[in-house]
Amino acid sequence: MFGIGFPEMIIILIVALLVVGPSKLPELARTLGKAFTEFRRMADEVKETFDEEVMKEETPKAAETPGETKANEKKQDEAKQEEAKQEEAKQEEAKQEEAKKDETAFPSKDNDKKPT
Repeated sequence: MFGIGFPEMIIILIVALLVVGPSKLPELARTLGKAFTEFRRMADEVKETFDEEVMKEETPKAAETPGETKANEKKQDEAKQEEAKQEEAKQEEAKQEEAKKDETAFPSKDNDKKPT
């Protein structure tokens, strides 16, 4: 733990005993133990949450097989083609409306003849 060996741990305990005193040392050790336990619990929760989110992101990608990917690409291509057809139809309608406007604004000679 933290790269501290047995001799270093004994020195730390002796210094803590001298600084804190024998009556407060068990209470201090208990408090530190609870703090480390709570810290470890929080770290584990963060790690679990992170792992769950990674699994959620990987699951849809892994669920798609190569056939599904091709099917999705085909659907996208069909949608693009349909969109292009609709755009062409709109342009054709616009051209026809423009032609009608021109025809009413500038009547042709055939329209000038009166029926007898």
